[in-house]
Amino acid sequence: MEFNIDKLLEDAPNLIVTYGVQLITALAIFIIGKWLARAIANAITNSMNKKNVDKTISNFVGSIIYTALFAFAIIAALGQIGIETASFVAIIGAAGLAVGFALQGSLSNFASGVLLILFRPIRSGDFVEAAGEMGVIDEVGIFSTKMKTGDNKVIIIPNSNIMGGNITNYSMEATRRIDLIVGIGYDADIRKAKHVLEEIINNESRVLKDPAVTIAVAELADSSVNFVVRPWVNSADYWPTKFELLETIKLRFDQEGISIPFPQMDVHLQQQ
Repeated sequence: MEFNIDKLLEDAPNLIVTYGVQLITALAIFIIGKWLARAIANAITNSMNKKNVDKTISNFVGSIIYTALFAFAIIAALGQIGIETASFVAIIGAAGLAVGFALQGSLSNFASGVLLILFRPIRSGDFVEAAGEMGVIDEVGIFSTKMKTGDNKVIIIPNSNIMGGNITNYSMEATRRIDLIVGIGYDADIRKAKHVLEEIINNESRVLKDPAVTIAVAELADSSVNFVVRPWVNSADYWPTKFELLETIKLRFDQEGISIPFPQMDVHLQQQ
């Protein structure tokens, strides 16, 4: 193969201009891409921080966004100077897929943790029922949530288990309704029983005046006439008020001679 130095010298300016422009363009893509990646990541991080998202979550999400955009800028810059980037994209895609399969459970818990922190269906201090457990939320973490039960047990629940089922939050609303069913015997005076129940509710200071309490006959059962008693209270007063009302109703009914029926069984013995 004959080497033509004259031809090379003749084409040198064109080659320098062509490759120089490509190199400058690639460098510009790299610098601008890096700047944009950082700016977008910072904007998203700051936006999440303004919404009181956990800083660990916002920083982690910002890092992921920056890395992904920066990698895209590098690939675009390499493609500009003529380097084949298809293999790089394939390698990155395969590596991401492998990591995704390996960390499938952890990523699911992480995604669920982000949703819990963003949408706040539960918060620290809330009394909730979730993932088959009931207790007070102590901490909502990135991968798991710490719950403390009424008997002071600490339960660590993966976030995906919480987001994958129903969540009952007993503390989200300021007020709650107590639902009581009080049965009296068929021989008891219904009007007197209702009057006693009204007195008990009216004398309980924790019962709210609005919404109004409901006291009514709800069922004529097999062995009792059942009243529904539905007062409204502040959420923090729910359990103390409920326990106090049950005890007071029993004591007052005993004083007033109002019978509360209980299951009975008659046994007949026949002597042969």
